Amino acid sequence: MPRKKAAKKSRKAAVKRKLSGKKYARKKFAKKNPRKRTAAAKATNKKSSGAVNQSQVVEPILLQPPRGMKDILPGEQEYWNRIRQVLDKSYMRYGFQRIDTPLVEFTNLFIRSIGEGTDVVDKELYSFTTKGKDRVSLRPELTAGIARAYIQHGMNVLPKPIKLFSIGPVYRYDRPQEGRYREHWQANFDIFGEDDPVLDAQIMQLAYQVLTSLGIKNIQFQVNTIGCADCRDGYVDMLTSYFESKKNKLCRTCKDRLKNNPLRILDCKEDKCVQVATNAPQTVNHLCEGCRNHFKNLLEYLDELEIPYMINPQLVRGLDYYTRTVFEIWTLEDGKKKSLGGGGRYDNLIANIGGEPTPAIGFGLGLERVALEMKKVKAKSYEPPKPKVFIAQLGNLAKKKSLNLFATMEKSSILVAESFGRGSLKSQLRMANKLGVEVTLIIGQKEALDGTVIVKNMTTGTQETVPIEKVINVIKKILKIKPVFNGKKN
Repeated sequence: MPRKKAAKKSRKAAVKRKLSGKKYARKKFAKKNPRKRTAAAKATNKKSSGAVNQSQVVEPILLQPPRGMKDILPGEQEYWNRIRQVLDKSYMRYGFQRIDTPLVEFTNLFIRSIGEGTDVVDKELYSFTTKGKDRVSLRPELTAGIARAYIQHGMNVLPKPIKLFSIGPVYRYDRPQEGRYREHWQANFDIFGEDDPVLDAQIMQLAYQVLTSLGIKNIQFQVNTIGCADCRDGYVDMLTSYFESKKNKLCRTCKDRLKNNPLRILDCKEDKCVQVATNAPQTVNHLCEGCRNHFKNLLEYLDELEIPYMINPQLVRGLDYYTRTVFEIWTLEDGKKKSLGGGGRYDNLIANIGGEPTPAIGFGLGLERVALEMKKVKAKSYEPPKPKVFIAQLGNLAKKKSLNLFATMEKSSILVAESFGRGSLKSQLRMANKLGVEVTLIIGQKEALDGTVIVKNMTTGTQETVPIEKVINVIKKILKIKPVFNGKKN
């Protein structure tokens, strides 16, 4: 026994020597306080497991946009630039002014303007609550925001009609298809303050002019009238009675629409609903005198303008704010009917969201669909202006002089190209030939030190060395650009 005790004592002494300082103290404390030791161990384990979980939460970056959204790459921009070019010219020629509204608006603006019971509000809104507890949505269309801006900024006091143009992305949580994305671009034309049907015809004339200018020729306007509040209530009652008698033949969605928005059944694309809607009462047969005359005058204007159209009794559009005139623009290429855009009259919209009664009409174009159609018909794409002059340089000092010369030529409205990043003079001259410029300016080390430039006429092949301050005049002479005095060419 004494030997065993001695051995045990020596082992303890060895352990004490190994456990020095705080380490020994912690172990001694843990023996005396087993509960505290367990809690500390749990806390340590929790921290370590938390760190593991935190590292596991880090998600890989998906190198793609969300579903239903896409990049518009440089190779596609030639069509988009052409669209923008035509739109910019058209809205100014027709007397429109540009307006840009926020991507985000308060959700109740869309509920009040577009209407509950519509697919846009019930299914397609991108809505969320901000940190300030505001309920907001990404705009699903442009007209509601423009109408809000019209009221907020007191545009009602301006001379009528007020014509506004807008372009930008809109968002709808819908099933993505070719030419229809969850983020897509629209161009909007809106006219406020007049109810004359001549403006309905003019807005359709504008849409026709834009599309034909883009090379899309085979188009047809689908036109209808859905009346006003005075004649629509009686028509909706008649329509409801008809669809109630055919309820078993309707799709599930249209059975719900029958309670909230029976007009929307006419717009359903399901085959069985299309068949039922074919024999439904037509709005054109149940109009008040004012709406009948309005529609009659519109058709006469369209005949005068020789705009191709067809009356479509099933056309109602998908938004509640429409009154009287509604239309869609269809392309008929390859025998397939595709909508490129549409619009109509919305005389009650301004009053519905808090403004004074204001008649209005407008339309929107889906720009992705327009670009796709341009590709299909092989329409002319945008051709950027070609540079007339190319600057070639060699050496660091020559680059500095070339940058200055480039800026001077830009101020003189001379379109110039360059290749500052390339070191080889031969490759730069090759690029000048490829661009088909009329003049090439060459600055080497000697020219940079002398303050001169070699001016090469690419048409004749002749070249001369001129002082850098006289280069602009020499170029204008070669290009036959007339000098400018007092802002006027002479």
